[in-house]
Formats: sequence, C-alpha cells, structure tokens
Amino acid sequence: MPFGVPKVVFEGSEEEEPTWVDLYNRVYRERALFLGREITTELANNLISLMVFLTIEHPSWEPIMLINSPGGFVFSGLAIYDTIRSVGVSTICLGVAASMASVALLGGKFTKRAAFPHARVMIHQPRMKSFEDSLRRVVKEALVLLDLRESVTDIYAHRTGQSWWVLTVDLESDTYMTPKEAKAYGIIDQIIAEK
Repeated sequence: MPFGVPKVVFEGSEEEEPTWVDLYNRVYRERALFLGREITTELANNLISLMVFLTIEHPSWEPIMLINSPGGFVFSGLAIYDTIRSVGVSTICLGVAASMASVALLGGKFTKRAAFPHARVMIHQPRMKSFEDSLRRVVKEALVLLDLRESVTDIYAHRTGQSWWVLTVDLESDTYMTPKEAKAYGIIDQIIAEK
C-alpha cells in the first residue's frame, strides 16, 4: 500500500476557513526544511527556491534544515551548501548525513550545526560512475572530478578546522562517525539531548 504525504489541518488567519495541506507544506510555513532523500537536481532546486522564498517573505526568520539523506549528485549538493551558507540555516542530522548530505550539514551556521544522539555522519570524496566513454571524454571527466575533490576537501577543511592532509586521508574511504566523533571532528557543534 503506498503511503503518500500525510495531510494536516492549517489554520491561517481567523477569517479563513481551516484547510488541509500536505505535512511538508505546513512545516515549511514554520520555517523548517527537510533534506530527506537522495540529492537530485529537482530536490536541490526545490530546497533552494524554498530557502530563498522564505528568506524574502520573512527576512528575520531562523531557518532549520533537518537532514536524513544518503547524499547524491555533487553539483546539486554544492548548490544546497552554498544556499544554506548565504541564507544562514541551522542544520540538524536526525538519521544519516552521508556524502553530499554531510556537506549540507557542514554548511549550517557555526554553533547551530547539530545531530541527534543516534544519527550518523559519513564523509568521503566525490565519486564518478564507471567510465564507458572515449578516452578523451574520460580525461575531461577526470579533470572535473579532481577539481570537485579539491573543492569538497577545501569545504571540509574550512568548516571543520581539520588540516587538508588529515582530510585527504579520511575522505579516501567511507568514514562513518557517531555524533560524538562528528563533534570532535568539527562537523557539528552540538548533540541534541533528549527532553
């Protein structure tokens, strides 16, 4: 049985009739955003447009992005990261922030990057799919990949305080971290305790 997006009641001003809206629409109105699936161009465009729209609509808002994502497309992840940084979003990992989702987590405001106690963060270098193109095209793609690897390493170095050389080693393979390890590494600033 497919489970779609749940509907909840939204009550606007007192003059308006309550209406049913999808859960994400309701939560967006409270300035909370979800990065809850693989990062694709479509997802990145939706999140970026929401962040920009909500910032224009309410310049004083304090946005929060909740992250539970396996990562995804590098260029889309970098677009989300850049927008998070320019808008000033707080980030919270509540499941897994892997690959490019960990870069999005890093983009949150300093002191406002967090994770729940059972969350996990995974870092690694950008990867390309298997090479099936001509040699000339493979060489061009390899040059783009090398540039992306350098950009991602620079982001981790700047946002965590780790040395470039430590990061080069740690990013070579999938490195999973508990919230305590992620905090010590500089990816997050706090672990959210249970109330």
